[in-house]
Amino acid sequence: MAAVRVSDKAAASVAVVVVVFLFLMAGGNAVAAFNYADALDKALLFFEAQRSGKLPPGQRVAWRGDSGLSDGAAEGADLVGGYYDAGDNVKFGLPMAFTVTMLSWSVAEFGDAMARAGGGGHLEGARAAVRWGADYLLKAAAALPGALYVQVGDPYQDHRCWERPEDMDTPRSVYKVTPDSPGSDVAGETAAALAAASLVFRACDPGYSSKLLQTARKVFDFADRYRGSYSDSLSSVACPFYCSYSGYNDELLWAAAWLHLATTAAGKGGGGAGSNSSADAYLSYIYSNGHTLGAEQDDFTFSWDDKRVGTKVLLAKGFLQPRGGGGDKTAQAAAALQLYKAHADCYVCSLVPGAAGFQSSQYTPGGLLFKSGDSNMQYVTSTAFLLLAYSKYLAGAGATVSCGGSAVPPPALVAVATRQVDYILGANPEGMSYMVGFGGRFPRRVHHRGSSMPSARAHPARIGCDEGFRYLHSAEPDANVLVGAVVGGPDGADGYTDSRDNYAQAEPSTYTNAPLVGALAFLAGGRGH
Repeated sequence: MAAVRVSDKAAASVAVVVVVFLFLMAGGNAVAAFNYADALDKALLFFEAQRSGKLPPGQRVAWRGDSGLSDGAAEGADLVGGYYDAGDNVKFGLPMAFTVTMLSWSVAEFGDAMARAGGGGHLEGARAAVRWGADYLLKAAAALPGALYVQVGDPYQDHRCWERPEDMDTPRSVYKVTPDSPGSDVAGETAAALAAASLVFRACDPGYSSKLLQTARKVFDFADRYRGSYSDSLSSVACPFYCSYSGYNDELLWAAAWLHLATTAAGKGGGGAGSNSSADAYLSYIYSNGHTLGAEQDDFTFSWDDKRVGTKVLLAKGFLQPRGGGGDKTAQAAAALQLYKAHADCYVCSLVPGAAGFQSSQYTPGGLLFKSGDSNMQYVTSTAFLLLAYSKYLAGAGATVSCGGSAVPPPALVAVATRQVDYILGANPEGMSYMVGFGGRFPRRVHHRGSSMPSARAHPARIGCDEGFRYLHSAEPDANVLVGAVVGGPDGADGYTDSRDNYAQAEPSTYTNAPLVGALAFLAGGRGH
């Protein structure tokens, strides 16, 4: 096949940008100007509503109270703290760890934008959100030698009740993975979360950063040494709620990528937990194991379950922006990561209108990326984040996405991601913001126990297990506005039913909001204009 001339590629690039523009304008209410800084503040506030444990003095969500104060005590472990994943009162380790990873990635890539957008307040809020989850993960990793606690609460018993977290009296059973009952998926994600979080605190709290990285390395060794899926070891409580359908290979490669980045950063900063040799060790692990752990597999979703696309974007950064002055060694390392850039490009090509490989069927008539009828917004926010992070890496290297014969420039990625964020905030056929508390019209009946019921402050008397269901089935608006929560979102035809019983559309989650924090920071900080 004849080589594509530079002029041909430039023309193809212009064509892609034009098609992207026309595609974006075709959606409902396509022209929008939102206060992204306000949306960012609200997105961060949601994490305060999801806190478990003893709430801190600066807690802004006043209708929440302390909860789960004896978590882990039955086994002699301190598992107080962390986050409730969504609208229930269970602490699921896999989605919680992914939440921490994505919050950390948001700060690592767009912390400067957070500082510009909020005068430091957004950055401090994001760091606080990371620390609240990371503190819990540290406890879960250290509570029992040779084990990792991965869940608090019996989900079946929890779902039989509709209770405020402050009232819950369902069994707070705890579950762990061990060498005999392995969970490389949840342990791998925990290692990734701790490693990513160490980057967040490397400059502002080096002692804490070192502790996070040291623990991440131990948890990764545990995950890699004792391989197996927690969906098998703990199938009775992990499934069908958070089964690891993708297996554990993706988490091992994902965790190794984060450990490589974190140990490299620690080595440069003179931190005791990292060194160039340990960073090289994780890079060697990626080289040696990448093919068996999914380096050559294409996947088009990124979520708490499947990390393959996220890993490719993360490792493509190493190809696009090689660090250090290692000469041939640095060049060889970058070349070895070229595979990940190629697969990251393939993913992006499927999303950008006009590009070779574009899959138009994955968008609704109103322009929303649609992957699933159940909590679809989690895929929208994670995709928007990846597009913006990748656009940053590409722009920094003066590179483009290769889609067949066309070169897709970074601004095209920014445009697609911005359209998705704007859809969430109200530029959609319904004219509704799917972020609670943002804009004039937003969901009023969220599938969330604490939000739907009177607060303990307003109604001090306990509301029992069965008594609470009248709030679930009520048509009345939420007693407490769950500000910043992004709900599951509309269906494939852009329709939304505002009902608490409609959990597939009305339930929010921490792992939906976490990547949105980064995307909003990018836009609020002016990087997207």
